[in-house]
Amino acid sequence: MTGSGRMPQGRDLSLCSAEELASGFRVGEFTPEDAARAALAAIAVHNDTVNAMVLVDEDGALTAARESTQRWARGTPLSPTDGVPMTIKDLFLTSGWPTLRGSTLTDQDGPWETDAPSVARLREAGAVLLGKNTTPEFGWKGVTDSIRQGATGNPWGAGLTSGGSSGGAATAVGLGMGTWSIGTDGGGSVRIPASFTGTVALKPTFGRIPLFPPSPYGTLSHAGPMTRTVRDAALLLDIIAQPDPRDWAALDRPASSYLEGIEDGVEGLRIAYSPTLSYGTNDPEVEEAVTAAARVFAELGAHVEQVDPDITDCVDAFHTLWFTGAAKVVEHYGEGALDRIDPRLRQAVIELGTDVSASDYLDASAIRMDLGVRMGAFHQQHDLLLTPTMPIASFPVGQDAPDGWPSTLWTSWTPYTYPFNMTQQPALSVPCGFTSDARPVGLQLVGPRHAEALTLRAGRAYERATDWHLARPTLLS
Repeated sequence: MTGSGRMPQGRDLSLCSAEELASGFRVGEFTPEDAARAALAAIAVHNDTVNAMVLVDEDGALTAARESTQRWARGTPLSPTDGVPMTIKDLFLTSGWPTLRGSTLTDQDGPWETDAPSVARLREAGAVLLGKNTTPEFGWKGVTDSIRQGATGNPWGAGLTSGGSSGGAATAVGLGMGTWSIGTDGGGSVRIPASFTGTVALKPTFGRIPLFPPSPYGTLSHAGPMTRTVRDAALLLDIIAQPDPRDWAALDRPASSYLEGIEDGVEGLRIAYSPTLSYGTNDPEVEEAVTAAARVFAELGAHVEQVDPDITDCVDAFHTLWFTGAAKVVEHYGEGALDRIDPRLRQAVIELGTDVSASDYLDASAIRMDLGVRMGAFHQQHDLLLTPTMPIASFPVGQDAPDGWPSTLWTSWTPYTYPFNMTQQPALSVPCGFTSDARPVGLQLVGPRHAEALTLRAGRAYERATDWHLARPTLLS
C-alpha cells in the first residue's frame, strides 16, 4: 500500500501500537499516510462526542505523513518511529499552531514561532503531528474542562470525566485519535487521566524531559509520555528525553534506550505495596483491583511486602507551592485577569496562592525536602513502591469532584499523585482492572529518582502478565 488511506484488511491502524506501526512501515505492509488517515478518521468519528482535540491540522498531518512515507520507501527514516501519528497537549509550544492553554487570556494570534523541547525532538524524529489536546486553564486541576475549550469526556463513557490536566491527550490515545501523546504533570496530570481512561502514562524524574518555557509551577512540573502500552512509553521517552539548552535543569542524555532490559521481569525485586500511603481512603473496588495487581508481582517472583512509607500527607505544602505558581501565571496577564479565569481557579488563587510570605514558601520547601529524604531512605529497603494511582474511578464529566465529595479542590481526591511531584521521583500508571460498572482502575509504580528504566521494566512485567491494556473502550464497541 502507498498512502491509499485504505486499512489493511481486518486491522484498524488507529489502535496499533507505535511499535506495530513502525514494523509495518519497515516492511511495507502499510504506510505512515495510511496510519495518519486512520487516526484522522478516529478524530472525525469521536471528537464531537469527547472533545479531546482543540486543534486538528489535517492538511499538515497528511503532508508530513506523505513525506515520511517517501523516507521509508527510500530506506531513510529519520528514526525508528518516523511517521507515527500523535497529538500534543495544548500547554506545549508548537511552531505554527497557537498554544491557548485553555484560557481566554491567551491571544490566539501569537506569534507562534517556537517549539517546546519535546515538540522539537518529535519533529526531528519524523512524528506526524495531528493537532493539540484540550486542557483545563493553565493545567491547574485534575479534570479537563475550561471556559475556552469546554469539557473532555472519557473513552469509557462520554459522560465520564477523562481526568486532567492531560485529559484530552489520554482520551485521544484511548480512542486511537493518535497513537501516543505527551502531557504535563505537576501534581498527577498524566497519571490521573491514565487511571481514569485505562491508558499508560509516565511521569519521569524531574529534568528527564526538558521544558521551555519554564513552568509557572516551578520544579513540581514534569512532562511525560502517554500511550497504550508500556513499551510505547519507553519508546516515546527515548525520543523526548534529550537535553535542551533552554532548560537549565535538564538531565544528561540517557546512557541507553529505555527498551533495553525492559523485558527482564521483576524476579528478586523488593516491592512495597501501600494501598493508602497511611492517610488515603479508597473505593473498595479500586483497592481490590490494586491489591490483586500487587499479588501478580509476587507471582512473578518479586518480594512483595505491604508497608507504608514513613510519610504524612504533604497537601498543605503542595498547595503553597502550586497555587503561588497559579497566582503568578494569572498575574502575568495584568489587571483584571483574575476576573476572567475559571471561577474555581480564581477562588483557589485568592484563598491559597496570595498572601503567602517568603517564610511560608520556605516552610513548604522544607517539608518537600524532608519528604524527599524520607522517600530516599525508603528506597534503600524497597526497589519500588506500588499504590493505587487514584483512590476512585472516573466520575461525571463537567464536575470538579465526585458527587457528595467533601471538597471540590482536586487535591482532595488525588492523594497518591502529588507527593511524587514533590519528591520528583518517576511514577508510572498502568491499567489494572475495572469497577463493576466498567470504569478503569490504575496502578501506580513509583521508583527512586532516576530509575525510569526500572519503573518501566516492572510496568512491562505486569502488562505482559495481564491483559487490562487490551480492553476495548466502550466508545469503540
